[in-house]
Amino acid sequence: MLRLNSSLMIVTDLDGSLLDHHDYNWDAASEWLQRLKQQAIPVVFCSSKTAAEMIPLQKRLGLSGTPFIAENGAFIAFNGEQIAAEEPGENYLALCRSLKTLQPTFRFTGFHDFSDADVARFTGLTLAEASQSRLRDASEVILWRDDGEKLDDFRAALAEHNLTLTQGGRFWHVMPAGCGKGIALHQLQQHIEQRTGEKRTTIGLGDGPNDVPMLEQVDYAVVIKGFSKTPVILSRRDQQNVYHTAHVGPQGWREGLDYFLAQPE
Repeated sequence: MLRLNSSLMIVTDLDGSLLDHHDYNWDAASEWLQRLKQQAIPVVFCSSKTAAEMIPLQKRLGLSGTPFIAENGAFIAFNGEQIAAEEPGENYLALCRSLKTLQPTFRFTGFHDFSDADVARFTGLTLAEASQSRLRDASEVILWRDDGEKLDDFRAALAEHNLTLTQGGRFWHVMPAGCGKGIALHQLQQHIEQRTGEKRTTIGLGDGPNDVPMLEQVDYAVVIKGFSKTPVILSRRDQQNVYHTAHVGPQGWREGLDYFLAQPE
């Protein structure tokens, strides 16, 4: 078991992990969040959510100012500043223009094609939260409406535009090539080490296929039981540092930390 101390860093997915897949509740994780805050252990969001969604969520959970990784790794923030190479906003518009050229060939709809009300209906978010989810900087969420067999052709077509595809808990996500939760976490870890001179031990928690790169990167991985049809399979050799939960969502999140972290005496 690991000791609770300030050299730790928790890296977590949100939807289906820290937040309930259906109602976005985090009550089951509240006790651990409070304990981590008391020990000055940062909880880093690493999610497909946007920065516009994460900042108010950090505030509600008492985590304001903590670094975060948004849009599946396409956007990284440290001390309120972006540290990734991507240019926010402009890259998103260029990405959407590229997707538009593929819509005659493949059947899909992007968040930029939907209204806030549409997104709220699909996701169960409030209208305000749906609006925040559409304030994207560098990646697009798509609703795939075509045959599953066409996904490989779609990936190949995206690659010609220097774009890549990853699967989340609900939707597919299109990002610039070279992005991902694992790459972004590595960049963030390097940044923290350069700024503080401290190398942190990481525990990662996630439930979906898009979490795999992050769960491969952390020191200890919690695979939360999820709803995706695609299983979360890690290629790590240190299986003793991987825990698969019996519970879903924030209950699984709590279970994972209970497994790896000793209770304070």
